[in-house]
Amino acid sequence: MGCRQSTDKIAQSEKETCPAMKLGKSRNKDDHRKGDEPAILETDDMPLRKGVDPDTISLASVTAVTTNVSNKRSKPDIKMEPVAGRPMDYQISVTVIEAKQLVGLNMDPVVCVEIGDEKKYTSMKESTNCPYYNEYFVFDFHLPPDVLFDKIARISVIHSKNLLRSGTMVGTFKMDVGTIYSQPEHQFYHKWAYLIDPDDITAGCKGYVKVDIAVVGKGDTIKTVHKSNESEEEDIESNLLLPEGVPTERQWARFYVKIYRAEGLPKMNTSIMANVKKAFIGENKDLVDPYIQVQFAGNKGKTSVQKSSYEPIWNEQIIFTEQFPPLCKRMKLQLRDSDKVNDVAIGTHFIDLQKIANDGEKGFLPTLGPAWVNMYGSTRTYTLMDEHQDLNDGLGEGVSFRARLLMSLAVELLDTSAPDISSSTEVQMEGVPNISENATGKIEEFFLFGAFLEATMIDRKIGDKPINFEVTIGYYGNEVDGVQKPPSRKDDDAPGEGSNLMESSGGDEIEDDPDFVSVACTPALKPVITDRNYFHLPYFENKPCIYIKSWWQDQRRRLYNANMMDKIADKLEEGLNDVQEVIKTEKAFPERRLRGVLEELSMGCNQFLSLASQDENQVGRTKLDRERLKSCMRELENIGQQAKTIRSQVKKNTVKDKLKLVHNFLHKLRFLSDEPQHSVPDIFIWMMSNNKRIAYVRIPSKDILYSPVEEERGKDCGKVKTAFLRLPGKKGFGSAGWTVQVKIEVYLWLGLNKHRRDLLCGLPNGFEENKAVKASSSSSPPISLNYTISQVFQLRAHMYQARSLFAADSTGLSDPYARVFFSTQSQVTEVLNETLCPTWDQLLLFDNLELYGEASELRDDPPIIVIELYDQDAMGKADFMGRTFAKPLTKMADEPYGPPRFPPQLEYYQVYRGNLPAGEMLAAFELLQVPPTGKSDLPPIEGPADFDHGPIMPVPIGIRPVLSKYRIEVLFWGLRDLKRINLAQVDRPRVDVECAGKGVQSSPIQNYKKNPNFTTLVKWFEVDLPENELLHPPINIRVVDCRAFGRFTLVGSHAVTTLRKYIYRPTDKSDNSWSPTEEIVVNMQETSVRKMDTVVKLDSTSDSVVKIDVNEDGKKKKKKKGEEIEEEEEEVDETMLDWWSKYFASLETLKEILKAQEATMGDGEEKEDADNADSADIRPDDGKGGKGKDKGKGKSSKDKKKLQPIEMPERKKQKIDELKVYDSELENAFDNFEDWLHTFNLYRGKCGDDEDPNMSDEERLIGRFKGSLYMYKASFADDMSKEPGYDPNMGMFQGIPHNDSINILVRIYVVRANDLHPADINGKADPYIAIKIGKTEIRDKDNYLSKQLNPVFGRSFDVEVTFPLETLLTVAIYDWDLVGRDDLIGETKIDLESRFYSKHKATCGIATHYSIHGYNIWRDPMKPTHILAKLCKDNKLDPPVYGPAGRVKVANRVFLGPTEVEDENGLKKQTDDHVALLALKHWEDIPRVGCKLVPEHIETRPLLNPSKPGIEQGRIELWVDMFPKDMAAPGPPLDISPRKPKPYELRVIVWNTDEVVLEDDDIFTGEKSSDIFVRGWLKGQQEDKQDTDVHYHSLTGEGNFNWRYIYPFDYLMAEEKIVLSKKESMFSWDETEYKIPARLNIQVWDSDHFSADDWLGAIELDLNRFPRGAKTAKQCSIDQVLSEQETPMVNIFKQKRIKGWWPFLAREEDGEITITGKVELELHLVTGEEAEKSPVGEGRNEPEPLEKPNRPDTTFLWFISPLKAIRYLICTRYKWLIIKLLLALLVLLMLGLFLYSMPGYMVKKMLGA
Repeated sequence: MGCRQSTDKIAQSEKETCPAMKLGKSRNKDDHRKGDEPAILETDDMPLRKGVDPDTISLASVTAVTTNVSNKRSKPDIKMEPVAGRPMDYQISVTVIEAKQLVGLNMDPVVCVEIGDEKKYTSMKESTNCPYYNEYFVFDFHLPPDVLFDKIARISVIHSKNLLRSGTMVGTFKMDVGTIYSQPEHQFYHKWAYLIDPDDITAGCKGYVKVDIAVVGKGDTIKTVHKSNESEEEDIESNLLLPEGVPTERQWARFYVKIYRAEGLPKMNTSIMANVKKAFIGENKDLVDPYIQVQFAGNKGKTSVQKSSYEPIWNEQIIFTEQFPPLCKRMKLQLRDSDKVNDVAIGTHFIDLQKIANDGEKGFLPTLGPAWVNMYGSTRTYTLMDEHQDLNDGLGEGVSFRARLLMSLAVELLDTSAPDISSSTEVQMEGVPNISENATGKIEEFFLFGAFLEATMIDRKIGDKPINFEVTIGYYGNEVDGVQKPPSRKDDDAPGEGSNLMESSGGDEIEDDPDFVSVACTPALKPVITDRNYFHLPYFENKPCIYIKSWWQDQRRRLYNANMMDKIADKLEEGLNDVQEVIKTEKAFPERRLRGVLEELSMGCNQFLSLASQDENQVGRTKLDRERLKSCMRELENIGQQAKTIRSQVKKNTVKDKLKLVHNFLHKLRFLSDEPQHSVPDIFIWMMSNNKRIAYVRIPSKDILYSPVEEERGKDCGKVKTAFLRLPGKKGFGSAGWTVQVKIEVYLWLGLNKHRRDLLCGLPNGFEENKAVKASSSSSPPISLNYTISQVFQLRAHMYQARSLFAADSTGLSDPYARVFFSTQSQVTEVLNETLCPTWDQLLLFDNLELYGEASELRDDPPIIVIELYDQDAMGKADFMGRTFAKPLTKMADEPYGPPRFPPQLEYYQVYRGNLPAGEMLAAFELLQVPPTGKSDLPPIEGPADFDHGPIMPVPIGIRPVLSKYRIEVLFWGLRDLKRINLAQVDRPRVDVECAGKGVQSSPIQNYKKNPNFTTLVKWFEVDLPENELLHPPINIRVVDCRAFGRFTLVGSHAVTTLRKYIYRPTDKSDNSWSPTEEIVVNMQETSVRKMDTVVKLDSTSDSVVKIDVNEDGKKKKKKKGEEIEEEEEEVDETMLDWWSKYFASLETLKEILKAQEATMGDGEEKEDADNADSADIRPDDGKGGKGKDKGKGKSSKDKKKLQPIEMPERKKQKIDELKVYDSELENAFDNFEDWLHTFNLYRGKCGDDEDPNMSDEERLIGRFKGSLYMYKASFADDMSKEPGYDPNMGMFQGIPHNDSINILVRIYVVRANDLHPADINGKADPYIAIKIGKTEIRDKDNYLSKQLNPVFGRSFDVEVTFPLETLLTVAIYDWDLVGRDDLIGETKIDLESRFYSKHKATCGIATHYSIHGYNIWRDPMKPTHILAKLCKDNKLDPPVYGPAGRVKVANRVFLGPTEVEDENGLKKQTDDHVALLALKHWEDIPRVGCKLVPEHIETRPLLNPSKPGIEQGRIELWVDMFPKDMAAPGPPLDISPRKPKPYELRVIVWNTDEVVLEDDDIFTGEKSSDIFVRGWLKGQQEDKQDTDVHYHSLTGEGNFNWRYIYPFDYLMAEEKIVLSKKESMFSWDETEYKIPARLNIQVWDSDHFSADDWLGAIELDLNRFPRGAKTAKQCSIDQVLSEQETPMVNIFKQKRIKGWWPFLAREEDGEITITGKVELELHLVTGEEAEKSPVGEGRNEPEPLEKPNRPDTTFLWFISPLKAIRYLICTRYKWLIIKLLLALLVLLMLGLFLYSMPGYMVKKMLGA
């Protein structure tokens, strides 16, 4: 336990000879750990220099307290504020793209998107099973995260919804918002939601809806995937809308939630009626009618209501039927009180399904219990209006125990094919048998003991009334309930059990005192004043105690296992913090510390394995206990083994990567240690003032649970814990919650009654026990402790400085002072006015500190020091600015004061304000025991000689840092965008730069309005700074306005906290030089215009030549199906290409690169070990550029001697020149263009608090200071000035341009915007562009685009500006409104000045190739040769030397390239521009001066709206060119206006059908037949659908039509979309433009006269790629469409004409797709002009009529021409039947005649007549 090692104490331990401090008492245990840990102590510079050794300083952050861990104190938690329950802004955006395979015939589908209770609908698409919507919806929420993440998002498809009817549900899909938020980037992109029928679980899939769905909180950025043409047919199954790891086929399952009973409900005398009743009738019933409500995956179930019962028994189960795994993270159980007026929640509990299941191979289904769950919420005292009701609903941390509930959860997977299964998913409720008393474990007697050692820092508001503390555990100890005995049923109903309890407890048992009375409250005491703000309780040597007996099920094993994992995790976290400190402070050997951490981790894991499996057969172990134990054992064994392997791989250069891996272990351990099944409830300590509850602290019971085994003990068990009590519920939010109500030092112990004799062993020694008067027995616990031993100390607090503090005043600065609390004393430093980085340099002495306990313990275990920072205000109370803790270094009287431990080192402590870091404080603390001889024998205080502060003592010599002289040069360039101060404009601003008390002022700007630049550019000052760079104080930049009469007003300030990047370190001259003989050749061969070889001569002597092949179109063509044919014929027609061709080609490349990157990220991890050896010699500045900034565009990280082949990911069908598409702002790729000119934001006003969101950093921004800093040791100054051409006025800033005013033409090209936030009620917007710079404002209102959220603008704007007056360009998108003001959707701001002056040449991007006409025309008025010459001149290089045959030499590089350029007439001209351009593209390789030049590009900028800070409102793609007016004028702007869609006409001839299914039965003959007709339309134009005539009475399914459809449409070739413009409704003001994929729908119908026509089948052909038709009807089959791989694909836009047979398909009820007919079509595509020249008629009309079909006559109805029908019936169909009948009739007739005439004839014969 006691051997955690601290970072910040590493220094001491380095010098420490006596390791006892580090190891505490449990030293011997750890002696075998010789291996790694001490290794870190062998730092290089063991001979310590005097003063501060750079290795010893570190951001002690909290570690000062936490590390040097002892046996008697546990560490306090520094973050004060509850996070849960505070509402935040969220935005959920959903794009419904399309639906496919919807089940049902002839549907009119609508998609409904529902989040929580908000619903939004798409438009309705008529008669289609695969509608295309592309509609975007946004939902805005302002809710606490937990509430939002529990909301269910549903996507459902509804058939034929309209105003009058709600439509019928086809299928639905649901998932909770939390699941979406936990996705990478918080979004699903282009995923298919799998629809099911919620009422029928046997039904299977009802279709798919393709959606994008994203959840954005404040400050989250959504990575937009670039939208270009989505022509790739996606595989639905592999892109389902499911989180990673969820199987595509989810099974149905039943979730059984069994609710048995509850107990400990708070007494609720709710209804006033009850009191009235009681007054009249006198009966006193329990006044609560509880029931349980369970919410899961959007369904609710309830148990029955148990009337009037504080101990309700339900024995019911609620059954949910849901797909498994459910896409819903939590199940919510709420105990409610049923009331006629409104039901209120008594308590809420959430079950996290991830914690009660395991989806691994050896995993288990969710299971829980039977177990008790504890519910927490508001206080148990009843008031009519509960101000903390939210807590009972599960918002925020509960402040009191509410009830406990016995429940269990089980899941059973269903076999949906079973015949007897019920198909409904309704929530059901049924009874279950009672559960046996000890199923949840044997009831044991627990004992809770607490001692209050100190109560200080009591808020002065409550300091005048007596104060006491109340401790409760569950419903024990609560005075209101007064429950002191175990609940009745344990005594009365089971006397046997009670006695049995006693005997079983073991022989040497403390015999039980029958009169034992728990003491839950300390006696009330009146507080004593500490200082102006705080009081303390005068406990002194008398410490009050509390003790409570309580009875709970014995489930300690769960808590023990959790404790063991927690301890492993704590150790690991601490170790990792150490390693990060070591890395951050650049100390030696972080790898050794990491190895030590891993060693510790694997040991901890092994220890867990040996201990965790005890008590296997304990009563009440649940299935979850067993399964969790198995999976924890597996996981920890695994972690232990991995830790061992990683330990062996840790090397100096892999520390950071391995650190990331080890962090994953930490997350896993934290996840595992959270036990989902509760046992003993948490402990609450309340501070009561005058019997009112003021503040509380909640202590988890597992943290103080005792176990005889050290590792299983809670981390605070038997230790002194410092706890800060805070206000309950919403009161605890914000600054009110940050002020400490009281700080208590409390000792707590919770364990079985039989272990009670150990309960005092952790207290500081030296006390006597005082028993209660009544307590006779010797074993009863003390009611107070009386300390007889105490020590006297002196505390020295060395407060040096603080930095980055919170701005608490309206000026944007603070007047900070620190208040140091130790025990019952407090002292303050002096107040330093107007600074955020005070250097107090002050020693605070605390004398006569009396601490109780033995000397030796206090040495290892001093109490903690609390330091609070305040802002002094002239009026009113000081503002709280933050708090931090420290542990002093203790010296006992008999120890020497000297190395290695003393004097102590200054350390940085992280200051927190609420939960947020609010700066750092540099200080050191020592606690010195006053020897018996008195204070005179304490070590003397040696102040610096030159200080004479009077009463203020400076920090003594051995502790203050060693200083050396630095020179700081400041470049004053100008001030920008200063806002008004107190309504007055800033007129004569001046900048003051200050560091460590020294500083320099700029010359004032005489007239800010006319010229905001400074006249004197460079000034410098010298200052003494610490040698250790980590201790450097910040540089403060302040802007003041010089007003009349010598007044100054502070405008704004900026603190530069890290000076590292401005420190100049002189470089070795030899590094930069290169031998003039060495040449590096870069060659661009003429043969293939786009092929480059780089030939590198390694040395002038060696002849080896390295070739770098840069194959730009490296024949890596992505062969799409059926594209093989295209590739040969696609020689690009230059005249056809325009700027958009280039744009779309570039987008393709960007997508390829992103895909490739994702792929490499996946492979990267396996390779990392192999690479580590090589990675050491890559120049750091190159390494960054390659991947992140340039998206892999062939930037190789190479040294001069080490080159790898560069691969360009540029595969193109066409050889189109490209530009670079950045998927973020341009400045992100070029380090904000701060290569020499930096921008410092100036702030004014208070920092925003969470509760005061209106003061964001944006709003505090008052302006910007442009300038730069350089600092270097003063000794270097002389070396600098010796260089040739050195201008002494410019100091280090040689060769920068002048800052006079300059006129510039700014040309802004806006390409398009994506995903705009809807601004109108209809969920759309009418966007237009507004440009603002300086006084100029352009509103492009006339060109607004109606109802678009993804508008393509294609606009360019020219603005003339003057630097430095107009430098900030704002591009905004507004929403056009017919009436009222136009709303701002979002805006983006671009600093043009930084771009203009940057060395990266961001004025006009450098194109990939040089051409003087066509779509890729060179835009810059300077040709590449001029640019190259200018760059060489500016950088003091020799001018470029052009040689014969296209060769140029710059510095030591030689570039080769083509020499001819073609003009518009095809004539070739000689030029050097190609090779000059090649040199520019490789400018970053030029030694010493090289940097990457900005290529021709498009940047993607997020749009932000001040009213919704931090949440993106869409993105805009644009680029900006700048041309100085004093240079040659640029040509006309590029034409990037959106491509106009081209008019086409599609002519479809339906020739014949065959084998169409027969629907009708003939009335007369009962025969099957169909009256066939064919309907067709282009997707999105259902209203223009066209039908053939009807082929009546087809008996074979054959139909003949010879019918022509004509569809005119406008088509965008590049995007492969049809463009439609139509009014959305009759009320629409103007037409909306839609872009829809080009798909032709053909359907076959059966015509009915008296009822609706019957739909028989359909086929949809994507005109860009559809299967080629079969030659004959026989060859036509279903495979043609379904198995697309085999069938050749056709593109009608290339093929123009095609004829063939295609199948009609329909989906059966069981989801099978069957063929329902075949159709012979001819498709003919003509352009608009061709259509006008050769028109054709619709149907069979002129011109070019089609001949009538040759149809059999029966197709005419019998009642139209009955004779024909009769003739047909007689002649064709029934001919033979009629002949047979006639013959039979003849035979019968003859027989009849024969029989008739036979007798007479015979008689005649007989008689012989």
